Amino acid sequence: QVQLVESGGGLVQAGGSLRLSCAASGSIFSIGAMGWYRQAPGKQRELVATITGSGRTNYGDAVKGRFTISRGNAKNTVYLQMDTLKPEDTAVYYCKVVAGILGDYWGQGTQVTVSS
Repeated sequence: QVQLVESGGGLVQAGGSLRLSCAASGSIFSIGAMGWYRQAPGKQRELVATITGSGRTNYGDAVKGRFTISRGNAKNTVYLQMDTLKPEDTAVYYCKVVAGILGDYWGQGTQVTVSS
């Protein structure tokens, strides 16, 4: 089992920045890729960014050039630095980890609201 705790969401004005964190505990030896997804009201959950165990990153088109994903030295924490935020970035942001044969795990979600 893997447990995820997210933090860092909140309210920010357009053009501002926020940093999300997601810390994994439990069977962390099994963790491979980690990532962030988001879901706005009335919309499907979408990819924000992912990072593999070797550090390879992938970003959704809507956030390229503005968001940066990274992992902590212990590899069980993932961060999302969000810059130049826009009102359309408003959503619940979810952390996800791929834990090999244990499967995928999702965090509880953290609200990000960007005011215009």
